[in-house]
Parts: sequence; C-alpha cells; structure tokens
Amino acid sequence: MMTTIFATPRDLLRYATTRFNTEKLFFGHGSAEAFDEAAYLILHTLKLPLDRLDPFLDARLLPEEIQRVLDVIERRATERVPAAYITNEAWLGTYQFYVDERTIVPRSYIAELIPDYFAPWVNNPEGIANVLELCTGSGCLAIMMADAFPDAQVDAVDISPDALEVARRNVETYKLEDRVNLIQSDLYANVPLKKYDLIVTNPPYVNSGSMSRLPQEYRHEPQIALDGGVDGMDLVRRIVAGAAERLTDDGLLIVEIGNEKAFAEAAFGDMGLTWLTTSQGDDMVFLLTADQLKL
Repeated sequence: MMTTIFATPRDLLRYATTRFNTEKLFFGHGSAEAFDEAAYLILHTLKLPLDRLDPFLDARLLPEEIQRVLDVIERRATERVPAAYITNEAWLGTYQFYVDERTIVPRSYIAELIPDYFAPWVNNPEGIANVLELCTGSGCLAIMMADAFPDAQVDAVDISPDALEVARRNVETYKLEDRVNLIQSDLYANVPLKKYDLIVTNPPYVNSGSMSRLPQEYRHEPQIALDGGVDGMDLVRRIVAGAAERLTDDGLLIVEIGNEKAFAEAAFGDMGLTWLTTSQGDDMVFLLTADQLKL
C-alpha cells in the first residue's frame, strides 16, 4: 500500500508540497504557496489545531489517517478543487465560515477595512443603523459588519438562492438571525424602501478577457459570481446608478473591484472616486459619498 511509505505529517507535508508545485496549482483562495496549503489541508484533515504544525510533525500516524490525507492531496492536485471546497471552511481574518460550491470562496479586501469601521470615513460607528450588502455570497461581509456595528441592521442581498442557503448557515452559526436579513434579489429590486448609512459590495467584476484566462481552480466557483461583462463593470454600473436613492444624506457606497481599477476609472472617474488603502495597495476598493452620487 502507498501508505506504507509515509509515517508522519512531516512525510506528508513534503510529499504534498512537491506534488502541488509539480502540478503547478494556483493559490488564490487563502494560501499563498504550496507549503502553506499543504500544511492547512493536513492539519484540517487530521483535526489538529491549524496554528500549531511543529508539535505534530513527527507524530506517528495510523494507516487510515495517512490514507485520508492522501485522498485530500490527490483531490487538490488532480481536480484542482480550491482547498476551501475540500474542507468546507474559509477564513477572513479571525472569522471562520462554511463554504461549498454554491458560492465563491470568501475573499475580500473590504474585510480588512471592517475592523477599523471604514475609518476615517465613518466617524461614528455607533451611529450606523442600516447597512446594505449587495452580492453577499456566503454572507461573510454581512456577518463581519453586523459584528463591527452592533446597533446596525444588515440587509444582505444575492440573486442566487443557493448562495443564500450557504449565507443562512453562516448567519445561524454566528447567531445573527435577528440582525442580518437575507434577501434574494437582483441587486436593489427586492430591497426594502429605506435609507442606508452604508452600501457595501464585492460584486462580480472580472472582465471578459480575464475570465477566459482564469486558472482552473476558479472554474469550480459559480461563474455568475465572477463574470462582470466585457469591462467587468456591468453590475458595478447598476450598483452605482441605484445607490443615491438608497443612501442617507451622509451615506457611503464602498465597492471592491479587484484588479479592474483602469476600467472603474474609465466608467466612474468623473465622479471623483476615493481609493481606500488595503494590503494590496490603493487600487482595489473605491468609495463614493451620497453627495457625489447625486451629482
């Protein structure tokens, strides 16, 4: 049996790292490199703490444990399935979320801005009463915003009923059913007629040229959640166009557009976009005020 050539997590870690690098896997769903992803998958499969690899590296494993890890390594290497779909788990900061193929793997630069309450643009976090998140997917940003703004009601919208089922599971896990309202809607269509202090969205924004070149890992995700049309701005245009009538007088629209800054500037540059700073620089997330949107 193949398991006889492995004895410890160290053996499996070396094998998985080499296998992932040989297969030229793409790492864009949480891990940055083959070693990190191999360590995560091994620790998760063995039900070990994800932040403590060293104490277990030379532990002797049972044959059935080795086989379970090998099965996971094989699936990741041959099917190129994102690790999050294998483990049904994704992390944003300190927040853990359930995820499966009904929604894209949670990843957002907006998540970096929430713990600081979108400072300095939100100068009174306690005054945030209503938040709208469009294209919520797994519900991760809605949950994080409900946690950051404890007096706020959060309406979380997605066109996909399947994605909303995943979001519902996460909302229930965090016991936020009374504060996060999940709505099936094509953007604003079914959203309550009220004013929001914040409209936040990480919409589909990948342009057609980039869609045709996506790594295979991204092909496992719902394409409707990625495809933003020819210039990536199809949904963003609709979001921007409808935001003014949904915002309070001092409300804010915050939009993530990933690597599509050039297209965003071409579409909305005359509105005076403010680019927010994230770990990847100043070109991933833009902000517009209610006043700018009314012009």
